[in-house]
Amino acid sequence: MALLLLLILLGVSAVTADEDSFVGVNIGTDLSDMPHPTQVVALLKAQQIRHVRLYNADQGMLVALANTGIRVMVSLPNEQLLGIGQSNSTAANWVSHNVVAHYPATNITAICVGSEVLTGLPNAAPVLVNALKFIHSALVASNLDRQIKVSTPLSTSIILDSFPPSQAFFNRSLNPVLIPMLNFLQSTGSYLMLNIYPYYDYMQSNGVIPLDYALFKSLPSNKEAVDANTLVHYSNVFDAMVDAAYFAMAFLNFTNIPIVVTESGWPSKGDSNEPDATLDNANTYNSNLIRHVLNKTGTPKHPGIAVSTYIYELYNEDTKPGPVSEKNWGLFNANGEPVYILHLAGSGSMLANDTNNQTYCIAKEGSDPKMLQAALDWACGAGKVDCSVLSQGEPCYEPDSMIAHATYAFDTYYHQMGKAPGTCDFNGVAAVTTTNPSHGSCVFPGSLGRSINGTISNITAPSMNSTISDSAAQKLHHGAFTPVMLATVGLWSLVFL
Repeated sequence: MALLLLLILLGVSAVTADEDSFVGVNIGTDLSDMPHPTQVVALLKAQQIRHVRLYNADQGMLVALANTGIRVMVSLPNEQLLGIGQSNSTAANWVSHNVVAHYPATNITAICVGSEVLTGLPNAAPVLVNALKFIHSALVASNLDRQIKVSTPLSTSIILDSFPPSQAFFNRSLNPVLIPMLNFLQSTGSYLMLNIYPYYDYMQSNGVIPLDYALFKSLPSNKEAVDANTLVHYSNVFDAMVDAAYFAMAFLNFTNIPIVVTESGWPSKGDSNEPDATLDNANTYNSNLIRHVLNKTGTPKHPGIAVSTYIYELYNEDTKPGPVSEKNWGLFNANGEPVYILHLAGSGSMLANDTNNQTYCIAKEGSDPKMLQAALDWACGAGKVDCSVLSQGEPCYEPDSMIAHATYAFDTYYHQMGKAPGTCDFNGVAAVTTTNPSHGSCVFPGSLGRSINGTISNITAPSMNSTISDSAAQKLHHGAFTPVMLATVGLWSLVFL
């Protein structure tokens, strides 16, 4: 045993990344007013989000994503897993309908077979590997196996003794599934999908794990966690969990399977017993996570090796059951309004509108015309907005509509007031968006002189009720405090106390 541990610690891993690191987003759909797929894609394009994960293979989304270049990870929901894991032909039909029918116009790059099956749907665990193989065989038959990876997202709760990372191992009772699954991933050149939530590690530690350590904040070296076996310092929970997974795989003699983090994030609002679910902490975590990934820092075990990550999630899901925090993991509200403005200066082009703090105030579609006219009159009067550019023959006269003219007036007032809270409301007929409403020669305040051809982007239009639906097993997939996790807290306490 000691020799095996030494070999694991000293061995040079063959883990490599087959592309540059990236940050993507998960798109959940438990919203009372789910935007139409075309609106979702418009938001993705406006924010320059190039990687997305869908919780199923919604046909509307797959069509809307066609010819955008956005890389798409589709999912086979848990409720379909038993059927596909027992029938090669059912798997082939699923791939034909949900993948082959859309590829290559829709750039599908991976298939998630279920989600957290080993912990959330243990009765399906015996057929998980078969499902992976059947889906892959269908891709081989369509000559798509080199373009599209097949894997399954796992919860970090299957990793025992996760700190120090060097002594982490998978729950041995899962080995009959994990070992053939890892063999499959290795033989097909795929990656281990892992859902990592430092928020819950922090919450479950009862103060043992410092908040700054969970949030990627800079720590002095004497405050970092140290792996006593390797003497490696860990400055954040995320890297420690990734390395714990690498060591757990190495313990089973798998050293060349890369990791992609399929979910990670922080809630912006919580119940009274979740005081650290705040806008500021969510902003800090996701901003630092994005920088960490895009800077290609890697982890202490694999410095410089990409750990591409999908943020959980694009939208706040207001109809998701459970505590308040379950409804508040999103970067945006359903109307495209940012929940908070990420701090991403110098971190590349993703979420570029937010990176430059570019927000705009637009008139809401469907607003009462009388209220809209009253707000427009106020902005151009008492609000001291120069509305001369809205006169006939002036740059912002066209389109000659009340909503277009109101949008210009509202946005001008919003920027004149320094985008202060409450200055984009106008009795409920206005909303903040990250989509630049400039058009033609009509350049809106705050657009830094950059105009956008075309008309006002209708990100906030009413939903057309896409048929997307989350897997039932994903309704409350974050928060159970398991005995395994609580036991791990004791090991962390030895480091920080």
